[in-house]
Amino acid sequence: MPVPKASRALSRFTVLDLTQVRSGPTCVRQLADWGANVIKIEQPPALTSGEPPGGPREGPDFQNLHRNKRAITLNLKAPEGLAAFRKMVKKADVVVENFRPDVKKRLKIDYKDLKKINKKIILGSISGFGQDGPYAGRPGFDQIAQGMGGLMSVTGLPGQGPVRVGIPIADLCAGLFCAMGILVALLEREKSGQGQHVATSLLQAQIFMLDFQASRWLVKGEVAGQAGNNHPTSMPTGVYKTADGHINIASTGQKIWERLVGAFNAPEMLTNPDYATAATRSKHRDKLNQEIDSHTVKRTSAEWIELLNEAGVPSGPIYSIDQMFADPQVRHLKMDPAVKRKDKSLMKLVGQPMTLSRTPSKLVMRPPAIGEHTDAVLKEFGFKPKDIAALRKANAI
Repeated sequence: MPVPKASRALSRFTVLDLTQVRSGPTCVRQLADWGANVIKIEQPPALTSGEPPGGPREGPDFQNLHRNKRAITLNLKAPEGLAAFRKMVKKADVVVENFRPDVKKRLKIDYKDLKKINKKIILGSISGFGQDGPYAGRPGFDQIAQGMGGLMSVTGLPGQGPVRVGIPIADLCAGLFCAMGILVALLEREKSGQGQHVATSLLQAQIFMLDFQASRWLVKGEVAGQAGNNHPTSMPTGVYKTADGHINIASTGQKIWERLVGAFNAPEMLTNPDYATAATRSKHRDKLNQEIDSHTVKRTSAEWIELLNEAGVPSGPIYSIDQMFADPQVRHLKMDPAVKRKDKSLMKLVGQPMTLSRTPSKLVMRPPAIGEHTDAVLKEFGFKPKDIAALRKANAI
């Protein structure tokens, strides 16, 4: 029976997925959703203790991370299991792992060893702090990276103290960057015929995502601080009270500022020297925010969003997650595609944030049960029934 493909885009590539928790699975999800033949490799149940890292297998987190994959069990600590994995590497294109750097060396599955088996293999590695250096041996954790990477120092209200963001952004971005690096390596391999090692870390990903806040220090020596809901360099951009809640308004630049004042029908704000330029508006941001609030509280959020967008002032609601998925534009973008569970009921998961016109991505396989495809996958890699029986006898699968 042919294996369903999420897309034709990456269908010629086979990926061996050794990842767990979040950053690694985020990387591999990108490859799986665009059609790669992804084999998730896990420890046999007898060697595990309880639920998998990252939460229950049937929980929403695991289900969202591991769709469009097949799963086998393989004990890499057993000589027979390691030998089986090395045989699979011969036919694979990519291996992805997010162990601590020393673990793959102990298992002899680092790039130096893998390329001896298959010179075209690409190894994608995600660590907490890098593959080498003074912190290489430390375990990585998203919130640690948020703090070390500077993000928590610029998040939250002024004087509030460090605040983490509401998603594991270092994990997620490290996974996405690793997937991007793997795709670059696959493109380069088409000319060189050689694989390579793609490595990133939670710390590197978090620093890169600081973007303009980091470059403010590197280029101008400015250390950004907490700005709350205000944009750190552009005013007025922030959260404002309405008659029934709050909205976001982004009035970057002089023209949009003038449109905002026009929507308020408050020409006196244009002649106020405290608001004359971007610099003075930023200097007097607290006073300006209070004055904007005095106008926005006079209408509902929906009324202001319609009025301001018609006036050419970017404005939008501040949704809870259920409200976000109910929004007509989000529904139009189909960000909650469904896949059938084992019992044939439908389960909605988070969709890909990009579309390809000829090779779209779909949800075609529910997240696998542990070891669900062990026998079928091993047969595809050339294992005979007697070989599989021997692996099972050795507790390697």
